Amino acid sequence: MKMLTGLVCLLVGLTTIGAPTAYPDLWWKPVTDKVVPGWEILPQAAARDKNEVIISKRNELGVMSNFAAAPFTMLKTKYASVEGLWQSMKFPEDEKDQRMIASQAWSPKRADVEALTAFDALKAGKAAEAIMKDKSITWVSFHGNKIEYKGQHADAYYEIIEAATRAKIDENPDVKRVLLATGDLKLRPDHHEDKDGTKAWKYYDIYMKLRKELQQNPSKKLYNEDWYKDFAKKYKLTSIH
Repeated sequence: MKMLTGLVCLLVGLTTIGAPTAYPDLWWKPVTDKVVPGWEILPQAAARDKNEVIISKRNELGVMSNFAAAPFTMLKTKYASVEGLWQSMKFPEDEKDQRMIASQAWSPKRADVEALTAFDALKAGKAAEAIMKDKSITWVSFHGNKIEYKGQHADAYYEIIEAATRAKIDENPDVKRVLLATGDLKLRPDHHEDKDGTKAWKYYDIYMKLRKELQQNPSKKLYNEDWYKDFAKKYKLTSIH
């Protein structure tokens, strides 16, 4: 009986190694501002007693937001944020890009958007969306290939964003530290999501998936450029030219 009790205690101990024993109260601190942006979900919206937390830009958890200034390099291209990558994909890659033939109004250039963060990147993306809507363009692009991100290539789009998040965590120690500090909390977004969104938009799910990998091996490198091997063939992508 004593041996059985000891074994149970050992197993419990092993499952909690590396997991935080307490979480900062700040993560749930109520925001009492009289005016709150319509898009925002405040920290107090998460039920602490249900083991959930909002990835709020109002505290350190905000480093996990796609908006955060957390630079990373993927396939030899440097991005200032995941949002910079996200919005840049709406812009033409070169002069022969079919989108350039459809319109000359694209501004700023794709490379400039890759260097943006937060609302600056979002603003650029909104401008691109207006052109896309006017010209009936339903795809974005990545390394010369069209991505029907809300249609047949939703999985390809997801793979790009997950790869970017992996690179972001690897190259930004604070992001990795904060992610691991969330232990077994259910991560929730700090903004209201579009009803027609894709799974790539569920960045909180991506983080929980990668958190599990890191909990099993904290020194693991999450990003490997092999993910892009045969990418276009795998998803039967077509050229932007």
